[in-house]
Amino acid sequence: MPALARHIALLCGGYSGEYEISLQSAETVEKHLRASGYEVYKILITRSGWNYMHPSGQYIAIDKNDFSIPLDGDKIVFDAVFNIIHGTPGEDGRLQGYLDMLGIPYTGCNAITSAITFNKAFCNKVVASYGVVKVARGLHLIKGQPVDMQKLAEHLSYPCFVKPAEGGSSVGISKVKAKEELRDAVDKAFAEDQQILIETCIRGREFTCGLFDQINGEITVLPITEIVTQREFFDYVAKYTPGASDEITPADIPVHVANRIRDAAKTIYLKLNCKGLVRIDFILEDGTEDLYFLEVNTVPGQSANSIVPKQIRAAGMQLSDVYRQLVEDCLLRAGVVTGNQVKD
Repeated sequence: MPALARHIALLCGGYSGEYEISLQSAETVEKHLRASGYEVYKILITRSGWNYMHPSGQYIAIDKNDFSIPLDGDKIVFDAVFNIIHGTPGEDGRLQGYLDMLGIPYTGCNAITSAITFNKAFCNKVVASYGVVKVARGLHLIKGQPVDMQKLAEHLSYPCFVKPAEGGSSVGISKVKAKEELRDAVDKAFAEDQQILIETCIRGREFTCGLFDQINGEITVLPITEIVTQREFFDYVAKYTPGASDEITPADIPVHVANRIRDAAKTIYLKLNCKGLVRIDFILEDGTEDLYFLEVNTVPGQSANSIVPKQIRAAGMQLSDVYRQLVEDCLLRAGVVTGNQVKD
């Protein structure tokens, strides 16, 4: 008899400005997981509740005691969780810690790695200590702690970026060209987060590289993408509006530059103990060709306009195969014996 299909909880939504992008990512992942033979239960996580989105349109509350669904007089428990929540609580370690307490396997990085990489200011300090790539000079501000804004504005170099320390999709980010613009930029960033990062602007070409590990220890590095936008920077509009930017995959760069980016991404991935599908962003500085670290995305977008799915296709891979491998590898790490879940 064929093995019963595994029950996979697909987590989407979240508490941040990336909510809508998470829903779009979930559509992609759900379609491909179902094609691989899994029983997928899409679960919407919001501040007002955690609910299973039944195909009928009904919302059924999750039992948070054991992360199960009461359904038709039965109780649905999960073999694994596929996390596609961008931002809090899916990318900052909170859900990972909860799932660890319950012993439920999940895709992606563990709680500690997620928490460190989610805070850009802390992550910069950790990555800088590795000496693998350069990290732009930055200041870390925490809401409620005293700071002399006038003195700060006079000592910064411009242009600079002001961004939420814990956020994604460029929500709340400003490019500040003069000290008179700093206060508004800080207020905008603090409206999104309790911590912000003010960072020196590095002029250069922006590149991003997706990669994922396998249970045998091998790391697959996907084709590099160069991001070219006519806007001031790669902001929310540039990321999610078709035609607002060019994402060139594979990037048109010399082999030695591509190798530097791949090697840096792989080293950072390993040193941060990343798991699953991750995307790491860099800037190649004009003139010096110094490689600067930008950030780690531990739950990269999977929507129609997202970069990583394009990289996967450019590598000649199928999304369904990659998503299936992510699920099966997280089960293997948890000590669960797995089998081929692909339908004939």
